[in-house]
Amino acid sequence: MTTAEATAAPNSDISAGAAGAVGASGAGRLVAVVVTHNRLEQLKVTLARLLDSPASELAAVVVADNASSDDTAAWLAAQQDPRLDVCRSETNRGGAGGFEMGMRRAVEAHDPDWLVVMDDDARPAPGALAAFHAQPRPQDTALAAAVYFPDGRICEMNRPSRNPFWQPRVFLRTLLRARDGYHIPYDAYDAEAPLPIDLTSFVGLFLSRRMVEAAGYPDPGLFLYGDDVIYTLGLRRRGETILFDPALRFEHDCSTFQNDRHRVFSPLWKVYYAYRNGLMMYRAAAGPLLFWPLFLLVAVKWRLTAKRYAAAERQAYLRLWRHAVCDGLRRDTRRSHAEVLALAETG
Repeated sequence: MTTAEATAAPNSDISAGAAGAVGASGAGRLVAVVVTHNRLEQLKVTLARLLDSPASELAAVVVADNASSDDTAAWLAAQQDPRLDVCRSETNRGGAGGFEMGMRRAVEAHDPDWLVVMDDDARPAPGALAAFHAQPRPQDTALAAAVYFPDGRICEMNRPSRNPFWQPRVFLRTLLRARDGYHIPYDAYDAEAPLPIDLTSFVGLFLSRRMVEAAGYPDPGLFLYGDDVIYTLGLRRRGETILFDPALRFEHDCSTFQNDRHRVFSPLWKVYYAYRNGLMMYRAAAGPLLFWPLFLLVAVKWRLTAKRYAAAERQAYLRLWRHAVCDGLRRDTRRSHAEVLALAETG
């Protein structure tokens, strides 16, 4: 992270040395990474929940402020908790860029044994961090939390999965049951033992420092969508283990169109990232041989989706679709967010 990319808030001088009095418990020194952008009220709830945990459970909290234009920067600068460390990007780098910036800061400044990552509208349930420390945690095993809506329903967008292309039984189940074929079953949330998985989200994901240093950081060029799936699939391809642990409960106070079969993207520019990154994700999951028939299916499906959009938006949608497909096939993440916004213009 260069000086041009991010600046530290006044309360960000905490470091591994300055935090020498902060202890570690159970699994070792845990540091949380929270990515935020213009959702101050949600961020306040998340930070209060995190900082309710004693220092023995949570040594530091790194907030990656993605160029928020509301009162986020001023509010964070006024906070006095010595465990809070703020790094701010001068431009919005999306979720992927935020996690790259925040994870890098956490490793370089706070000497963690473990990181736990989340969005600003997600936070551990009371007791979740104590549950993480309740037993030794092997450095070669990442842990995915059980994520729920505030009302107690399972958060579908954070339901972990097995890769159907790596396991014939899961592949056949996917052909018969679609999403329910490759996502973990709902009864796994009530199980007593953790369940092996292949891919999961950046909400309540516990990663050892060793694992992060070996695998690197998320690709900031992905900006939005699929960065967590691509990253966790990369961990699995390296031979790392990822377990879904139902004892680690998280809350995600989000709205989602995950179950809407006739969904449209709003704002429209999100089409580009969903489709470009989706192709990269499918290639990572399916491999070069099976990717191409899958590509033909999804590309045609996405093209037909244009009819869901009003006439004024349809041409912009098709323009975003074409560029997303071209860039996704090349695995090219260099297009700037400003360029994507220009592609989405409907005037």
